[in-house]
Amino acid sequence: MSKKLKIAIAGNPNSGKTTIFNNLTGARQHVGNYPGVTVEKIEGYSKYAGYHLTIVDLPGIYSLTAHSLDELVARNYILDEKPDVVIDIVDTSNLERNLYLSTQLMELGVKMVIALNMWDIAKNLGLEIDHERLSQLLGVPCVPTIATKKEGMDELLQKVIALHEGKIFYHPTPINYGREIEEGISKIEEILKLEEPLLKRYPSRWLAVKLLEKDEDIYEKVKKTSSGERILQTAEKSIEHLKGIFGEEPEAVIPDKRYGFISGACSTVITRSYELRHTLSDKIDRIFLNRVLGLPIFFFLMWIMFKAIFRLSEPFTQGIENLMTWIGKLVGSFFPEGSIIKSLIVDGIIGGVGSVLTFVPVIFLLFFFIAILEDSGYLARAAFLMDRIMNRIGLHGRSFIPLLLGFGCNVPAIMATRVIDDRKSRLITILVNPFMSCGARLPVYTLFVGTFFSPRQAGNILFSLYLLGILVAMGMSYLFRRLMFKGESAPFVMELPPYRLPTLKGVLIHMWERGVVYLKKAGTIIFAGCMLIWFLSHFPPMPEEGNSKIQLEKSYAGKIGKFITPVFKPLGFGEWKTSIALIAGFIAKELVVGTLGTLYGKEETSLREMLKNDVYPDGSKVWSPLSSYSFLIFILLYIPCIATIAVIYRETQSLTWPLFTAFYTTALAWITSFLFYQTGKFLLSFIDNLGF
Repeated sequence: MSKKLKIAIAGNPNSGKTTIFNNLTGARQHVGNYPGVTVEKIEGYSKYAGYHLTIVDLPGIYSLTAHSLDELVARNYILDEKPDVVIDIVDTSNLERNLYLSTQLMELGVKMVIALNMWDIAKNLGLEIDHERLSQLLGVPCVPTIATKKEGMDELLQKVIALHEGKIFYHPTPINYGREIEEGISKIEEILKLEEPLLKRYPSRWLAVKLLEKDEDIYEKVKKTSSGERILQTAEKSIEHLKGIFGEEPEAVIPDKRYGFISGACSTVITRSYELRHTLSDKIDRIFLNRVLGLPIFFFLMWIMFKAIFRLSEPFTQGIENLMTWIGKLVGSFFPEGSIIKSLIVDGIIGGVGSVLTFVPVIFLLFFFIAILEDSGYLARAAFLMDRIMNRIGLHGRSFIPLLLGFGCNVPAIMATRVIDDRKSRLITILVNPFMSCGARLPVYTLFVGTFFSPRQAGNILFSLYLLGILVAMGMSYLFRRLMFKGESAPFVMELPPYRLPTLKGVLIHMWERGVVYLKKAGTIIFAGCMLIWFLSHFPPMPEEGNSKIQLEKSYAGKIGKFITPVFKPLGFGEWKTSIALIAGFIAKELVVGTLGTLYGKEETSLREMLKNDVYPDGSKVWSPLSSYSFLIFILLYIPCIATIAVIYRETQSLTWPLFTAFYTTALAWITSFLFYQTGKFLLSFIDNLGF
């Protein structure tokens, strides 16, 4: 019978943590949430040397100070779940910065192995590191690894198992904070002895240090104990005493002491084989981070990306669309004409869900390119480039990454705003995040752009929608900062990791992890939504058999659609099926396509052809390039999906902000689409009258 071993993987962002996790677990992974919070929990499984391994990939963090939810989740997991061994992934080319987290893990008293990752990059930088000497100085086993080449993985697991079995020396070196701070720690530890239940969960020295650092989470935990008041009084006296000695709070002095310890260790174990004045990353950054060229290059790369997405996906999209049409005809042939079951399967399931699945290639290609930009290190540069602009429009520099994540999905993007310390900046970022064109909008964009614009125009039109979302987000941020959240936004220091050549496996894993969320939505939320739309469009049943048009118009969906259509007519899309699709889009934006697929039906021809040929009762075309672009502007800006509204409520802990978001985004969408359509209509009429 195999023995069990629970391993937690910790480390800084961009340290190669996820790559090592993928190397150790392969495809045997499970994604869920940590209990009570919305932070994603990724668990993997493997077998090695007679052990059944459960490996947990903790959120990427820089420290365990619990300033952000990710830090708190990682810390609580280690303290409460008590993994057998923690693997701390360290970027060896930035050893001093990365070892800060290591020192905090050492203070927790957990069994730990340090993976000195990116060993090859450190060597290319001219760094020679004596990892055995570093192990002796820290009292923690250290293993050189190169995650991208899978080097050092066996050695890492061997050290983990040897440490777990007690076969290697393990005695983390305690950091000496100096006589004054050590005396304060001792006084607090002495009082903490009164609270045995607390000391069973947390090391007394670690608790004392956290109290001196004014850690809010630990303060609350200690406060609830029977001796809490006495312990906190002792801590406050020590803090005041130390403040008088150092002239600043202990929470500022203690990190300096940690860095002093780290600096001493690094100066002992690191030697430079040669002085590398300009690394390859430095040379590339001279161009990509140039004050004049940087932003144009960024927007050019984004433009190329969207052009490529549309061009590369089109054959696959067309192929899936033809396949779904063929399946609809084939399945329909097994049922008698006018059968309700036939309508349910062909129009509801194949027409609705199939219309959404048609755009799977587009979604996966988007995530593929984002993964390349992320893994190469360029996304961090993009954030650096945008920092100056962000501050001018009232956003925090850290807002860029959550906004960029919004191109994938607004839900995790809004959760990612937790990294923003300033509450006002965080709220502004949350309120404008829905303007980032999430992957769910992409099927709608692709359907209408591919139907009403030429292949040559399509990439540019697609890019313009993403750019418009960014511009609207910037404009609203500026207004919010000036009108509702007055005050200056705080700048931040951005870490720029070295450029790396992304591995195909890593990019494909990231693409699959994000893309599979879309597939799950198609199989759950979108399926249920299409069933609801089908029901509304087929009930109550009409006596006029065979007249599907009358059935649709007299159905619940037809009545609802016709009732609200006058609201959208001035925007250029005054067709009731579109109105129903927009309502369904509140559940999930993909449902706009699914709803149109269900309402139009797909047995005889493709949804694109039906949209292109759709006419009003007077014989005029329902859709034109002008009206379709107006519709896409509305899709871009109007109320975000219900999951996004829910996460805004969860993150702000107030009903005010989700309700405000729903109202102001929809109002802004209506005004913008109205101005675009009416202006465009006037200009076309004016040009026509001139005889051009």
